[in-house]
Amino acid sequence: MNPDAYDSAEPLGGVHIKYLRHCPRQLWLYMRGYRPEADSDLVAFGQIVDETTFARRRHVDLGEARIDWVTAGAVIHETKSSRAPSPAHDAQVRHYCLLLERRGINVRGGIVHYPLIRRTTEITWDDEARDQAEGAEAAAHAVIAAPRAPERLTRSRCRGCAYLDYCWGA
Repeated sequence: MNPDAYDSAEPLGGVHIKYLRHCPRQLWLYMRGYRPEADSDLVAFGQIVDETTFARRRHVDLGEARIDWVTAGAVIHETKSSRAPSPAHDAQVRHYCLLLERRGINVRGGIVHYPLIRRTTEITWDDEARDQAEGAEAAAHAVIAAPRAPERLTRSRCRGCAYLDYCWGA
């Protein structure tokens, strides 16, 4: 991606927000075409968890984002293969709430499912959540438009990241 050609009005998907919250450097690299996720065993495992849990549900494709499923009353559901709930997952669901609301849907909230640990996390959708989602969107656009990659995180926080070799390789 040519950073001079970046249009901040370009819609963002859930992965952009998740990467922003996980590691801004990951988002910056992702937007410039560096995508090692295809070679990651953890990513492949996550896809299997997605395909084998809640198998009767259908994805909702918004174009820029793909929601795992939505139930009556506009409750957004997201499945994660992680065993550790993360603020990045919550931010991703809030972003989906924002995208649906912009399409005129009266969103009630969201639920993040962690089938491997049999837990769920409820995401409230209110004015504060909307502000957080809009702030995350603005922060993501700022990271993407930056001419240089953000600093890498400490190596211990990068464990399991598909971008580990790029950031910390010899």
